[in-house]
Amino acid sequence: MENRGFRGWFFNAKTIRIVGILLLLLLAVAMILYGNANSSQAMDASLAQVYFDGWYRIADGPWQTIVKGEHIPSTQGDVTLRGNFHSLMPDGEYIGIYTGEMPIAFYIDHISLTVFEGGQEPYTFDAENPLYGDSSCGEVWNAYSLTSGSDAPIEILIHNPHVFGNETAIDEMLSNLAFWAGIDFEKGVLNSGEAQRDIGLLFVIVSLMFLGTALFSTLIHLKNTNIIWVFGIVIFFAGTYLSYGADGVSFWSESVVSNTSILGCSMIFYMLFLSMAIVHFLKSTKMIASISVVILCVVDSLLFLLPILTKVLFYDTWLFWSVAQILVDMVLFGCLAKEFYETTGKERWIYLGLILPLLSFAVDVIVTDLGLWKGGLVSECVFI
Repeated sequence: MENRGFRGWFFNAKTIRIVGILLLLLLAVAMILYGNANSSQAMDASLAQVYFDGWYRIADGPWQTIVKGEHIPSTQGDVTLRGNFHSLMPDGEYIGIYTGEMPIAFYIDHISLTVFEGGQEPYTFDAENPLYGDSSCGEVWNAYSLTSGSDAPIEILIHNPHVFGNETAIDEMLSNLAFWAGIDFEKGVLNSGEAQRDIGLLFVIVSLMFLGTALFSTLIHLKNTNIIWVFGIVIFFAGTYLSYGADGVSFWSESVVSNTSILGCSMIFYMLFLSMAIVHFLKSTKMIASISVVILCVVDSLLFLLPILTKVLFYDTWLFWSVAQILVDMVLFGCLAKEFYETTGKERWIYLGLILPLLSFAVDVIVTDLGLWKGGLVSECVFI
């Protein structure tokens, strides 16, 4: 009887869920540690009154004028910029073509830059170069000092090895051009994301309160503590995503691959545990929703293993994860719609509210691919 009781405990559904979640978290940690062991550190930079004026072309296409605020796609082939750096006074007064020696800082969002300057040896900065580690892809600042001393046109070749996630990389680079003016400017970049980081850290603290409540409730054997655990974990990963998605994170935490990996893992786990929370509220459709979430767990596990076992970058798995998550979200959306029409009263508002984060995630994926903005902007707003 005692042996059968142990087997019954070990193989019950709740234990299997706990073990599965722990294994998934361990895989994520293993992937992050593996990336750290094969990466470099982020480079620092700053901002200032400088802009690039000239033309651009995509692959071997025609030259087009660079228009401030106009989108230049970064996923349709290598992009070449041709023109000059221009500088402004702090009050916006135009100075002229910049040929000085103060380094110009570039914001690099998973791209590489090669600068060709008037017969000089081309200079390349590429955080994804094997010299830095195969998995060292991320958002970093880097600086370059002009060497020719002339106002001859400069060419910058931009290569994007990715097909999803950084469609706005060139727009970001051009709008964030800077003079590397020392530690004060680095602090300015870091401080620009302070509010978002603080909000994220606040949510992490709130999540610990939820998790503490869940632990206490479990110890005194209260019923229905599972949903408190799940909500606590959802809030924790949402807070982590907010903190690591803030501007200046490369100065707050200088490990390039850690920043990328933690940001990706936090969104993956946020959506996974949110899906689990939705399943908790379902009734007649709980079975099909549960199966969908289990399949999602398997997919997430495989995506954590790929960067460890192959040369696939974790960043490049986000497209496949987004597709898998959207497919599961469609199933959950259908389940919520069915539950909505089958119930009456205030429970209908719960189902209606749970639809919002699913829709916001789909919007974020689509607009990130289109280059309208990047990251989970709508998801962040809906969550808050």
